[in-house]
Amino acid sequence: MLSIVEAAGWPIWPLIACSITALAIILERLSTLRTARVIPPRLLDEAMAVSSSTVPTPDTIDKLELNSPLGAVLAAGFRAVRRPHASMESLREDMENSGRAVMHRLARYLNALGTVASAAPLLGLLGTVVGLIEIFGSQTGSSTNPTLLAHGISVALYNTAFGLIIAVPSLMFYRYFRGRVDDFGIELEQAARRLATHLQPQVEGASPARA
Repeated sequence: MLSIVEAAGWPIWPLIACSITALAIILERLSTLRTARVIPPRLLDEAMAVSSSTVPTPDTIDKLELNSPLGAVLAAGFRAVRRPHASMESLREDMENSGRAVMHRLARYLNALGTVASAAPLLGLLGTVVGLIEIFGSQTGSSTNPTLLAHGISVALYNTAFGLIIAVPSLMFYRYFRGRVDDFGIELEQAARRLATHLQPQVEGASPARA
């Protein structure tokens, strides 16, 4: 591996930095954007069951918020119901604001991954240009330096290859994660609507005392 890095020349180092960045983001997002962590399967049903007769206590709401992104959206709805003079409009507004904050967190680092996917081929092209410059620099009026010629060719080819090797999987994972975030956004919106409908009688004055 070290011999390849030496053959590719200094332009390979920005590509190595890009590859490390992309790998770290991909692993972190694969861990974070799991359905069980974002939208636990039974959390909504449990929250609706707990709030069927009374609004959860503040401590319970705080624990729900820390449970998952879905929990944060549901907790925003419960807090809105506990406020004096609560209304359906304020309930929906609070849940929408919480949902936007959650979506922002779910999309964290994706712009950086997209930047790597776009920049890697350009950095590979830079390495190609550097290699071509070295190839032309190996030419003299009367002879050619085979060592410089071979090094220039290796710089050009290795950097082009590395740029593509980094860009292709980075772009694929970027598209995949974007799709996951969009899907989660739809599911969070549907869950918020279900909870709002469930809490409507309590908001309109039919709720028991709020402990």
